[in-house]
Amino acid sequence: MKQYLVGLSVSIVCSIPVQAQSDVYLCVDANGKKEYKNTGITKGCKLVELPYTNTVPAPPSAKKSAPAPSRVSAIPSGFPKVDEGTQRARDSDRKQILLDELKLEEQKLDAVKKEYNGGDVERRADERQPSKYLERVNNLKNDLARTEKNIEALKREISNLK
Repeated sequence: MKQYLVGLSVSIVCSIPVQAQSDVYLCVDANGKKEYKNTGITKGCKLVELPYTNTVPAPPSAKKSAPAPSRVSAIPSGFPKVDEGTQRARDSDRKQILLDELKLEEQKLDAVKKEYNGGDVERRADERQPSKYLERVNNLKNDLARTEKNIEALKREISNLK
């Protein structure tokens, strides 16, 4: 039975004591492809001399009682600041954008509710197959749920504004 060691580095360093160290062979085939194996029975294999490295873990260091960094200001001293008037204008623009999006979503919700008609969707002429009709009903139901979630998210975002 052949066993292969794939991706074995030439310099092996173990941090735990090893009872036995097996031989590692570097095998090169006719195409020049290199493989590391634990058996050297195939042609083109040479024993790789690996140094046995015994490592000892470092002793635990004494814990230093360094003072915790204080958080006096979350904003660095050289950080650029925006004056209050500019920030108010930005907040106002943001609120107006959110209100416009909310209005559009509410209009979309009304249209989807009207088409969905409480689950009693009118069948179109091109929907002779029941699967097409059911697919459209399912899509309308999903659109209705998604639009309601969008409206909730927009209202939540508007309520979080100053």
